[in-house]
Amino acid sequence: MTRIAIVSDTHIPSRAAEIPDWVRERIANADHVVHAGDFDSAPAYESVADLSADLTAVKGNMDPVSLGLPNVATLSIEGVDFVVTHGSGPIHGYEERVAATVADESPDAIGISGHTHQVMDEVVDGVRLLNPGSATGASPAKTVSLMTADVEGSEIDVTVHEA
Repeated sequence: MTRIAIVSDTHIPSRAAEIPDWVRERIANADHVVHAGDFDSAPAYESVADLSADLTAVKGNMDPVSLGLPNVATLSIEGVDFVVTHGSGPIHGYEERVAATVADESPDAIGISGHTHQVMDEVVDGVRLLNPGSATGASPAKTVSLMTADVEGSEIDVTVHEA
């Protein structure tokens, strides 16, 4: 079994001062970490990277270009494929836009995105989409949240953690 910590929208320092300790602990205890963008700064990126055994990260609309992050990343864990994108753009059409990006990259993949700061686990246009919300509770989020995904073979079990 492989445990993935799925986080997004840390927004440090523009909307939050630091990642809460309980979120940092879940990141540090994961086998792989996915960050769906909007670190907001190089120190925020470095903080997550330092905690992570293995990190996949994409660029959010608030990330500096100097981080050199891709707009879309793909990964396969124990035979389960994931496509990670921030989902930048207007909120109207967000789910369909992210589902189309995922389908274009890998039609059978699970999509991971951020941007809205709202937790989501639903199927859109035949694509399962996961959004962990904001790992710092950055506005407009109402809570601090992240997801963990336990992947074993072709099975995936996703849990939302909120405080």
